[in-house]
Amino acid sequence: MSTATDIGTLVTRFPDIGNGRPVITGTGTSVRRVVVLYKQGASAEEIARRMSHLSLAQVYAALAYYHANRDEIEADLAEEDSEYWKLAALHSKRV
Repeated sequence: MSTATDIGTLVTRFPDIGNGRPVITGTGTSVRRVVVLYKQGASAEEIARRMSHLSLAQVYAALAYYHANRDEIEADLAEEDSEYWKLAALHSKRV
């Protein structure tokens, strides 16, 4: 007989892991990383295949977290994108 998993335990957040961003418990893989693939058009099944260390349940938990906390994750992605372009502009000025 299999043991039921409390889905609330599949995503965690610790200040010393991933700068406090939500991660898939026990993996160090951020919810944000899963969301980027999802937004690029990958299905949950495809994400689980690409990230073979994650189970399908873990991928769905990350996506559920994203949909329940969309503003938080979108703000984090926008901040990262902004930082990327700032660094790219600095680099292009040096070349």
